[in-house]
Amino acid sequence: MSSPAKFLDLNDMLQKALVAHAARPCFGLRRGESWQWMTYAEVGKLIDKARGGLASLGVGKGDRVAVIANNRLEWAVGQYATYQLGGIYTAMYEAQLDKEWKYILADAGAKVCLCATAQIQARVEKLKAELPALEHVVCFEGTGAGSWAALLETGASKPAPIAKVEPTDVANFIYTSGTTGNPKGVVLSHGNLVFGINTLHEVLPLTNEDRSLAFLPWAHVFGGCIELHSMVSLGASLAICEDVNTLVDSLAQVKPTILLAVPRIWNRIYDGVQKQIASKPKIIQHIFAEAMRAKSAQKRNQPVGLVGALCLAIAKKIIFSKIVARFGGRLRFAVSGAAALSRDVAEFIDNLGIVVFEGYGLSECCGVACANRPGAVRIGSVGQALPGIRIELDKNVAGADGENGEIVILGPSVMRQYHGNAEQTKETLTAAGGLRTGDLGRLDGDGFLYITGRVKEIYKLENGKYVAPAPIEETITLSPLIAQIMVHGQDKPFNVAVVVPDLAALEAWAKTQGLEGLSKDALCAHEKVRTALAAEMEKYSADIKSYERVKRFLVVAEEFSTANDLLTPTLKVKRRNVVQKYGERLEALYR
Repeated sequence: MSSPAKFLDLNDMLQKALVAHAARPCFGLRRGESWQWMTYAEVGKLIDKARGGLASLGVGKGDRVAVIANNRLEWAVGQYATYQLGGIYTAMYEAQLDKEWKYILADAGAKVCLCATAQIQARVEKLKAELPALEHVVCFEGTGAGSWAALLETGASKPAPIAKVEPTDVANFIYTSGTTGNPKGVVLSHGNLVFGINTLHEVLPLTNEDRSLAFLPWAHVFGGCIELHSMVSLGASLAICEDVNTLVDSLAQVKPTILLAVPRIWNRIYDGVQKQIASKPKIIQHIFAEAMRAKSAQKRNQPVGLVGALCLAIAKKIIFSKIVARFGGRLRFAVSGAAALSRDVAEFIDNLGIVVFEGYGLSECCGVACANRPGAVRIGSVGQALPGIRIELDKNVAGADGENGEIVILGPSVMRQYHGNAEQTKETLTAAGGLRTGDLGRLDGDGFLYITGRVKEIYKLENGKYVAPAPIEETITLSPLIAQIMVHGQDKPFNVAVVVPDLAALEAWAKTQGLEGLSKDALCAHEKVRTALAAEMEKYSADIKSYERVKRFLVVAEEFSTANDLLTPTLKVKRRNVVQKYGERLEALYR
């Protein structure tokens, strides 16, 4: 495959795509049970109207346009129209709290805020008095004054020219999820972002015939920069999945050729398949298990044996094929990013015949750093550095040793700064312009990077040994009975945890134990449940060092969510908030 021409800036990228692929489908919109496709030419006309409309609101070079919405057509049109005026796009999540919107709108100095619904618009209007820079609040719904429809109508009658931008001009403020405090505004330039697009085209075999199902939030760097920009730049198509609950049905209807997903999705697939197989007759369970073992052995050039080969052949025909068909039947490969994927899950998905290229990057480097790619895949790693990127390891941090160190990324994708936060910028960027990721990792002899923990999350037990909680949590939540867990133990003699069970799976299990009819809280407090969860934790902790294992735990029915402020919008646990909520009960586990 020949790589497309290099892009100079995002406006250059968009204009080339609109001209070269005018008649091709760009965005797919779900309308009831069917999908309606808009061509690049049709999307271009909408962007022209939106550009004129935003210009009529006074948006010009350097002005900030904010958006609070899940993925939808207007989100993308608003972003590209903002770029064409030389403005800066700042995205937020519908699930965020008002205080988080207020902080970001104030910090960014947004002049315009685009809102998904009338309810969100009303909430933002209430904040407006405390946001002196915010002049206009526009709603994607409705047709009256202050609506997106009215803005487009104005733009159609008052066209605005496309502004000239330089690679150094700022295109986005992407606000980090704020697990330990207020979010930080990552300042990304046109040059940062088109470098990411250009380098991804060098390693991923995408063409304009490809199609993705865009369910990752565009407010996050993985969905918004890697998926959206990369697909548009090629003239490929994206079906916009506005509701992740429709994901399975949408896969069958859209029939994507590429799927970008975060580990949570792959974990869900792993868990779903395991539960499905567990409900089958023993002979099917045996065939599946033997087939998985045989496939893993086959990939390592190890002997499979007659029984293994037979089970693998049967499983491919009657089990694996049905699972893969649920992805639409056209999937060429998938990309996993945003967090490290469990090796067990990666091996499992690969054995099914779905080729997953795991990658690595942060908002602070446009999501672009490392990736597995065709001809260079190592399961368990996040791949080798992408062209133009260099990876270094700083061994002078907590938790570092002879192999592991803090990952430092150097290259043109690295941000210029955090907006209005010189102190945090100084802490994050090295003197050479390298990005301190906060992640611990190791490099093998061939340059494949392995993520081993988070520097800020690593803590010492009372015995002086370091613990990285995230890999432990990811492993334990592979249990079908455990939905979420937070491991805790700083300066303590051993690890404890807050465990949130998978209530649907737990209730199904409870029926087999004569515990049906109990409330969720009563179920979580029952000794049989605690015993079952303890057994699950022991099973899934087999490869975890003895001093890292969870010795005691409390079980809670309330899940960690954005609504209770225990999860960020990108589904990272707000550890400080969890400890604050359950602190006394966690301390009691040590008595």
